[in-house]
Amino acid sequence: MSTPPIGQIDEIIHGRLRLGVMTYLAQAEAADFNELKTALEATQGNLSVHLRKLEEAGYVTIEKSFLDRKPLTRVRLSASGRAAFRRYVEAMAALLGKLDNEGGGAEG
Repeated sequence: MSTPPIGQIDEIIHGRLRLGVMTYLAQAEAADFNELKTALEATQGNLSVHLRKLEEAGYVTIEKSFLDRKPLTRVRLSASGRAAFRRYVEAMAALLGKLDNEGGGAEG
């Protein structure tokens, strides 16, 4: 049995909510805060914390503005965030591919 590529899994992305944000943004050009909150079934506070962590890592950019006197927060993947997400997906595919190759898949 070979060693799994577990060290290649990005801990910043790997959290459930952060992975959801990255996946959503990889498919959409940008999303507003409430759109993400609804899509990910997250609370406002929880989503804020995770977005801040992604922003600090340089994976997303957050733009705050006003629309009809209401605050609007838009989130986008940065170039480095898109690259990090691609590496994350490749590492997970390699890790999970080892299950198939080594007969370790869940069989009933």
